[in-house]
Amino acid sequence: MIQLTNRQARQFLLLKHGLLGEFKFSGKQGVMDFARQVGCIQYDPIDVCGKNAELVLQSRIKGFTKGMLAELLYEDRSLVDYPDKNLAIIPVEDWPYFERYRQAARRHAERYPEMEALITQVRDHIQNHGVLSSDDLKLDGDFSWQSAIHWSSGTNSSRSVLEQMYSTGELIIHHKKGTRKYYDLAKNYILPNLLDTPEPLEDELEHYKWRVLRRIGAVGLLWNRASDAWLNIWGLKAEQRNEVFRQLLHEARIVAVAVEHMKDMLYCRAEDLPLIEAVLQNPKPKLRCELIAPLDNFIWDRKLINELFSFDYTWEIYTPAIKRKFGYYVLPLLYGESFIGRAEIIAERKTGTLVVKNIWYENGVKQTTQLRTALNRCIQKFALFNGCETISAE
Repeated sequence: MIQLTNRQARQFLLLKHGLLGEFKFSGKQGVMDFARQVGCIQYDPIDVCGKNAELVLQSRIKGFTKGMLAELLYEDRSLVDYPDKNLAIIPVEDWPYFERYRQAARRHAERYPEMEALITQVRDHIQNHGVLSSDDLKLDGDFSWQSAIHWSSGTNSSRSVLEQMYSTGELIIHHKKGTRKYYDLAKNYILPNLLDTPEPLEDELEHYKWRVLRRIGAVGLLWNRASDAWLNIWGLKAEQRNEVFRQLLHEARIVAVAVEHMKDMLYCRAEDLPLIEAVLQNPKPKLRCELIAPLDNFIWDRKLINELFSFDYTWEIYTPAIKRKFGYYVLPLLYGESFIGRAEIIAERKTGTLVVKNIWYENGVKQTTQLRTALNRCIQKFALFNGCETISAE
């Protein structure tokens, strides 16, 4: 067991994510290095000042542009859209580990026998005309469909059939225009050694161990308790989770970390021990100011963030306007080793203006010259990321 102070635990997490000191990740290779470190980046289509996955990357990747992610997804095919922690982006080499979910989707299709003929129409259309969206092929059908593996449902036959084929892995997302998805056959883009690989971990417990270890790596430190960090790991109840942690500890793949004033034990991956050793040397890294995505891996477990950083964050996008404390799309604001507040920022693309609607500072934050300089640099970088030439404060 390792013992850390609260500050050391915070430093470890921030350094692990490349959010403290000099940039740890750079360019397209940096995007891939980070994606492999965390396993998946949560996707959300809402674009107020960048989509969630883009926001995650802009805070960590030196020189990041939105085009880098699009290229890795839809040109290089090194990344792929597929459900993991909810809708997500994963490294394509992880495709085989989700075969059990595609198998579940194939079994689920038996509930909708009327789809079989429609699926044939989709295959024929792609063969003859290439990629398509749900607007390109109107399919006749009268059924209500629910996805087996993610959160789509409805009575639109064209969309339902395409998303069912996506769920089974027959189709992948070829590209997106805004929120509209265009599909093509997965076999045209994913190599046979990945596409046709059998489930690598047929034993359910081994699969759980792979998923849990991956999620610990995605956050950096996690506890063995209910957490949003475990979302969409089917069947992982407390009993299974306890056994997973027991075995991972026994196999020395994770290490227990006791943090001062915290009741619950935390755990990190064994491969991160060198980073913990570096933190124990009392580093004094350069302070950076970054805007953090609302569904960022770093803050997947909001209760953990509250305990370590004394920062209580709620994404209020689904909160009725009258009940919001802050705003519709508000981003946590990180400076050095602390969350200093939150900001509501809108990219007005027609005018090329980044509008800083409001910044709410945490109690006790002193707006020093050093902080203001770092914040201004952060906002300027954020404007560039959003393609905005001017910055406006309301």
